[in-house]
Amino acid sequence: MGAVTLMIIFVGFLATGATRRRVYKAWRNRVGGRISCAVFMGIIYVLQFFWIFVFGLLIVSTFILTVFWKMCVSTQVQDNHQCIDLTQFIFLFPQSTRVEYLKICEVREIKFFCRDFVEKSEFMFMMATFGVILILISLVHYLMCLSANYAHIRDHEKFEELQELQLLQDTDFATSKERF
Repeated sequence: MGAVTLMIIFVGFLATGATRRRVYKAWRNRVGGRISCAVFMGIIYVLQFFWIFVFGLLIVSTFILTVFWKMCVSTQVQDNHQCIDLTQFIFLFPQSTRVEYLKICEVREIKFFCRDFVEKSEFMFMMATFGVILILISLVHYLMCLSANYAHIRDHEKFEELQELQLLQDTDFATSKERF
């Protein structure tokens, strides 16, 4: 992912501002720039779907760990030392898992499950979810920048012709005023 990011940034530098005017002057260079922008737009589009899928998985995992954490901090478990019963989540475990394994009753096992597993995992999954949100925002930003650069590279020649035409019209107006 880091290598793709560096390549996208490199293409972005080449296709932006004054660099674009120097690098993509010739017709072949503009076609190459448009192709590279289009290829990276396609790559980012596919990566966007992948990271949306990862985001969905992280949301579900974080929700499940939050439910486990709420079970751990409930007053029945903390004060009354009741068992943590995970039988309602049997669909999350392999079919070979025995039902007696889904009840956590010993104080040592409850501490291990709650403090060592759920508490640390929930925080890590929340941070991973936040990281994926940042990745999705950056991919949207990359896609916007590359599509704008694609349009600028495509329209660069038309823009130069329009500037030349405007310059010619400005010089015609200046010479006509001097005559009269």
